[in-house]
Amino acid sequence: MSGHSKWATTKHKKAAVDAKRGKIFTKLIREITVAAKIGGGDLDGNPRLRMVIAKAKEVNMPADNIKRAVQKGTGELPGVNYEEASYEGYGPGGVALLLDILTDNKNRTVSEVRHIFSKHGGNMAESGAVSWMFDRKGMISLPKEGTDEDELMSLALEAGAEDFLTDDATNYEVITAPSDFEAVKKAMVDAGLTPSFAEVTFLPQTTVRLKEKQAVQMIRLMEALEDNDDVQNVYANFDISDVEMEKIVG
Repeated sequence: MSGHSKWATTKHKKAAVDAKRGKIFTKLIREITVAAKIGGGDLDGNPRLRMVIAKAKEVNMPADNIKRAVQKGTGELPGVNYEEASYEGYGPGGVALLLDILTDNKNRTVSEVRHIFSKHGGNMAESGAVSWMFDRKGMISLPKEGTDEDELMSLALEAGAEDFLTDDATNYEVITAPSDFEAVKKAMVDAGLTPSFAEVTFLPQTTVRLKEKQAVQMIRLMEALEDNDDVQNVYANFDISDVEMEKIVG
């Protein structure tokens, strides 16, 4: 899991940069629109919408952008019709990858994603090939520095967390069922804690350790996939050491 956690934390740090060039806004607007279309515009009755709007606020998306995206989803404003899809594939070293897609043209998207895989030492796989290797969970990472382990563990478990992990070098990891994620996160925030990463995600059951050339290839593949506007999320079961991750990502 640590590879996933390290990448998720790194991606979170890069979000400010992505926000400046508008790419993260594009993805979040699509996600808000689809969430509102499926579950309606009422935040109290639509946990998916509530979660993605919280993500949008974290990267300082203007309230008007959020409102318009919701209205496009509910039909109050005209908008593009996006379809949801999941793609699966393999990366360098046999790493399993699972992709969340939102697209207005599936033929274009599958062609682009296949090209990205082949360019970076991977290949797409059939549906079901790797999805069984992942579990949908809430994950909340908090920095070890300045955080009392016993107090955090007690707080997390009392709030409904499933697991509390300490094996990451810099972060504690709190794992929840998707349905308990918001309550556990709220307990952390109410206690004055600031997560470095908090999201309902897919966590790998096992990981593949990568080094040197394969590690570089894997990170470049992740970056290329996430740079595609139609790819909302990428989940993978690689593990790369902190030292190598720092050298590659910078």
